[in-house]
Amino acid sequence: MAKNIEKITIKVEGEEWQKALDKAFKKRVKEVKVDGFRKGSVPKNIYLEKFGIESLYMDAVDNCVNDAYSKALKDSKITPIIEPNVDIPAIDKDSVTFEITITGKPEVKLGNYKDLKVKKEKVKVSKEEVQTEIEHLREQFAEIRVKEDGEVESGDTAVIDFKGFVDGEELEGGSGENFPLEIGSHTFIPGFEEGVLGMKVDEEKELDLQFPDDYVKDLAGKKVTFHVTLKEIKTRVLPDVDENFFKDLGYDKVTNAEELAKEVENVVKNRKQNEIDDRFIEEVLKTASENMEVELSDAIIDDEVHRMIHQFEDQLKMQNLKMDQYLEFSGMTHEDLHKNMEPEAIKRIKYRYLLEAVAEAEKIEVTDEEAEKDAEEMAHNSGISQEELLEAFGSMEVLKYDAKMRKTLEFLKENN
Repeated sequence: MAKNIEKITIKVEGEEWQKALDKAFKKRVKEVKVDGFRKGSVPKNIYLEKFGIESLYMDAVDNCVNDAYSKALKDSKITPIIEPNVDIPAIDKDSVTFEITITGKPEVKLGNYKDLKVKKEKVKVSKEEVQTEIEHLREQFAEIRVKEDGEVESGDTAVIDFKGFVDGEELEGGSGENFPLEIGSHTFIPGFEEGVLGMKVDEEKELDLQFPDDYVKDLAGKKVTFHVTLKEIKTRVLPDVDENFFKDLGYDKVTNAEELAKEVENVVKNRKQNEIDDRFIEEVLKTASENMEVELSDAIIDDEVHRMIHQFEDQLKMQNLKMDQYLEFSGMTHEDLHKNMEPEAIKRIKYRYLLEAVAEAEKIEVTDEEAEKDAEEMAHNSGISQEELLEAFGSMEVLKYDAKMRKTLEFLKENN
């Protein structure tokens, strides 16, 4: 067994076990009904004769497992990093045996983590990238207007009524009224948007198309006719690059296109620099963790996976989705999800142990004053109070740990 894993056997017997069984009986007797007795008043001997003493075991185990667990932690020389595992190899009317497996942090042997020769890209921003970014900004502030004349062009939104027919029969779910179809979104099957291009308001048109071979089984490869009526054309009008546009972007001091280009270039440069920094530190962590020696047990990996699954569930809730719905949509099982998350879980654990080991080796610490200042800045940037921030982290110690890990990351950046 690995040095960071300890299995402790605790046997509960005699008076202590009998008290646990009695307590279990007092709970169970309130829940059972026996002919000839009021609920809750069945004598113990009658109860045991009818239901057996085995029916009390699980409740009795619950009554004494916490004490056994506490005793195991007290006896153990290991500080647990995950919830200890409890097994019951033996149980009868006289005693119960607990096997409590305590998993501590595994030994970490650092390899080389400085001067790793990881190449760091240099930031380059072309004029074309700046212009593309400006066009994206114009798109964000585009005004939607109804096109009174003309025809549907790429990028327009065609408001249509449509009805589909397959083999002369109306297609179920294949019709709509006042549907806003953005040309270029590829919302419908191939050929539909192309057929709408060039249409004018109030024009009617029949589109003879074919469902793709990889479409839903009943319609795959079948011919379909859509009757389309164009009700309205909406077009996006981009803003001029003028003072009003500069103000909309928050650049009050910008007065011309050249100055805007400089501001946008800085934004693009900073974004690319952050992306480069992220890729750089990721490669540093990957290389340093590969140089490190650490043995991860299945229990440690499983614990991290379960934490990740809970985080994922929280993300789904924000999208008004439940885990069962996600699994149904994705065609996965809980086991599939667990397996898919294992590589990321292993990476996270190794990176965490690496940072902790580097912090220890380099004597990187965070003082109370530094933590306090960090908390103030984080609270200010997040727009919340310091008390709310600490509540989110759980405690000042957790915040100090987080600050220490970030400080260690900065150390690795500076030394690679």
